[in-house]
Amino acid sequence: MATGSRTLWKGAITFGLVHIPVGLHTASSEQGVDFDWLDKRSMDPVGYKRINKRTGKEITKENIVKGVQYEDGKYVIISPEEIEAVFPKTTQTIEIERFIDAGAMPFIFLERPYYVAPINKSDKVYALLREALVDTGKIALAKVVIATKQHLAALVPSGPALVLNLLRWGDEVKTLDALNLPPAGRGNISAAEMKMARQLVAEMSGDWDPEDFKDEFRHQVMKLVDKKVKAGDTETVVQPEEEAPQAANVLDLTALLQRSLKGGGKPAGKTAAKKAPARKTAARKPAQKKAA
Repeated sequence: MATGSRTLWKGAITFGLVHIPVGLHTASSEQGVDFDWLDKRSMDPVGYKRINKRTGKEITKENIVKGVQYEDGKYVIISPEEIEAVFPKTTQTIEIERFIDAGAMPFIFLERPYYVAPINKSDKVYALLREALVDTGKIALAKVVIATKQHLAALVPSGPALVLNLLRWGDEVKTLDALNLPPAGRGNISAAEMKMARQLVAEMSGDWDPEDFKDEFRHQVMKLVDKKVKAGDTETVVQPEEEAPQAANVLDLTALLQRSLKGGGKPAGKTAAKKAPARKTAARKPAQKKAA
């Protein structure tokens, strides 16, 4: 199972007046094969160019504006100042807005997991929230801003850890209306058919072990890569330098914990009190990859 130790984001879980300083760590990794484009003449990396699709000519960044299409071929131009005005503000908080039953979250909304770890001596309050969720069978719905983008998220206990699962927004998940599906229930399924199906399910049942499931395409490609490396069939590519990311600057709010636990909560479903935002972390521009 892939784990990460580098802290990607620092902030605090908030609900009521309780603040739990935490850091986010990646809980997954892309294990597909990344085929980079290279110039076969020089082995230089090949990137994207800004091309005018009508003239085929390259244009400068200064001549590019951002437009939103509202009808076929018709756009509204949005200025950088207008975008800045509605951009989500980085608050460095995982702001819990509601607690729901763990079984009430459909899998289709889950998008990307992150491990949440305590920092700044917040272990005890971190454990208190984790165990409270376990005891009540609840998960927490929260809003969080990561790299200037606002996300809906679910905070879920998983063994000794809290996991922050980024969620798709409600209007991003399509309804079932357009699908021709059989009605729920057994309908015209006979008892004998159901019995045989249950037997087959029982025979194929087992424990969950992620090591039992591999990306076969990736493994075959990497075997080919290893074979070529051993044969000396390789090329040297010099990548352009990238700017190092700046560290996040986070407010230490642990001093509020004791007062918060003495009755400083809020009614379920209400937004937590706003705190002064920490300075926004500079986002690192990812290297461009070409999909297989």
